[in-house]
Amino acid sequence: MNKLLLALGLSTALVTPAFAVTENLEKDVLTFGFIKLTDMAPLAVAYEQGFFDDEGLFVTLEAQANWKVLLDGVISGTLDGAHMLAGQPIAATIGYGTQAHIITPFSMDLNGNGITVSNEVWDMMKPALPLDADGKVAHPISASYLKPVIEKFNAEGKPFNMGMVFPVSTHNYELRYWLAAGGINPGYYSPENVSGQIGAQALLSVTPPPQMPATLEAGTISGYCVGEPWNQQAVFKGIGVPVVTDYEIWKNNPEKVFGITAEFAEKYPNTTLAVTKALIRAAQWLDENDNANRAEAVKILAQPNYVGADAEVIANSMTGTFEYEKGDKREVPDFNVFFRYNANYPYYSDAVWYLTQMRRWGQIAEGHPDSWYDEVAKSVYKPEIFLKAARALVDEGLANEADFDWSSDGYKDPTPASDVIDGIGFDGKQPNAYIDSLPIGLKDDQKVVGSDIQG
Repeated sequence: MNKLLLALGLSTALVTPAFAVTENLEKDVLTFGFIKLTDMAPLAVAYEQGFFDDEGLFVTLEAQANWKVLLDGVISGTLDGAHMLAGQPIAATIGYGTQAHIITPFSMDLNGNGITVSNEVWDMMKPALPLDADGKVAHPISASYLKPVIEKFNAEGKPFNMGMVFPVSTHNYELRYWLAAGGINPGYYSPENVSGQIGAQALLSVTPPPQMPATLEAGTISGYCVGEPWNQQAVFKGIGVPVVTDYEIWKNNPEKVFGITAEFAEKYPNTTLAVTKALIRAAQWLDENDNANRAEAVKILAQPNYVGADAEVIANSMTGTFEYEKGDKREVPDFNVFFRYNANYPYYSDAVWYLTQMRRWGQIAEGHPDSWYDEVAKSVYKPEIFLKAARALVDEGLANEADFDWSSDGYKDPTPASDVIDGIGFDGKQPNAYIDSLPIGLKDDQKVVGSDIQG
C-alpha cells in the first residue's frame, strides 16, 4: 500500500504504523533474490503482507536462474540479499567454490525437502517394502531397499544417476545422508576432483530445482532430492514417487537461510535489523493459528513471479499433507515449518552440522579441531542480530516474548538418535566425535588422494 501511495504522490506518514518502522535506515531501496521454491515464502509474504513496507523498506524480489547466479549476485552487490541454501554462506566464507564472507541473521525454515525416484525404480523397490497396519507402504523408507536396484543397474552396465540442486545444498547432504544410512556410498570430493563421485555407488549431479521433474521424465536421472513443489509435481505428472522426506531423515532439520554479505551488515546495520524484523513477522504469519494462513500463502506462491506452479501442487505439501505414491496422501503438519520450534534462530549448531557433512564427503579436505567448527559457525550465523530484531518486535507488541529462545548459547540441545534415520544423534559441540560415529565417510585425518582414502 505504501508503494501505491508514493506512486500517487501521497504521504505514507499516517498509514505506516510508527511503532513498526526501524529508525535511521541507511538504505531503504533493496533487491532480494530467490529460487522458485515454496520455502522462499517468508520473502513473498513480507512483501505481499506489507511487512517490508511497515519497516520503511522498498523491496524488489527477483527470481534467479540457479543457486550460483544467486550467490554471485549477492557477492557482486547486484542483489542486496537472498533466499539461500544454508551451505552457501558457510562454503563461501571458508572459500569452498567461491570466496566471500556471507552471513545470515535469519534461518528461513525447517524441513521442506523430499527424495523422489522414477516410476521404474519405484516398481523395482516396492515389492520388498514392508507394509503398515493399513496395508500401505511403511515410512520412512530406508535406502537399503534401493541398494539392489543400484546393483541391478550396475550389472546391466548402467550408471545410477541422481540429481541434487547444488554441491553445498542441504539436498546434496540429505540425499547423501539417506543413501549412506542405507549402506550406499554416494562418493567423495577432493581438491582435484570436485565431481563428488569418487568411489560412488550412486552418481549425484546438479540439476536446478524447477528442471528436476523434466530431467527425471527424460530418464537422465533415476531420482532426485529437491524442495517443494518439485516432488509433488512428479506425483501430479505421474512420473515419479517421493520415497522419503527430510523430516523423516532428520526431524526438524534446518533448511534455507537469508544471506547477506558481512560488508552489507556492517555498512547498513539498521537496514539489516529492519529486514530481519520483516522476515520474522512473515514467518509468524505463515505458522500462526495452526497454519491458518497457508491457503492464502499458496495463492501468493502460485503467482508466476514467485514459484509459478499450480496452486494445487503447492498446496499438497504447504497445507500440512504430503503425497507419496499417487493417492497415498498423509498428514505431515510439520513438513514446512517457518516459525515454530525456533525455526528462525540461526543456531551455531546448524552451521556446524553442514560443516561436518562437508568434511564427511571431502569438500573440506583435511581435519580440523572442534574449535575451528565453532569459530566458522560464529563467523557466519548471527543470532545477535536475530535476537535484537525479535526484541524490537516484542517491544512493539508485534511478537510474543515466549516465542523466542533468549537463553541459548547459540547451540541447540543435542539431536536425539530417535530423530535421525540412521539412529545416530548429533551434538554440535562435538563435531569430530560425530563425524567419527558415521559408518560411511571420512574420519579423523583421512584424505581423498586420487581414488583412494588415505590416513
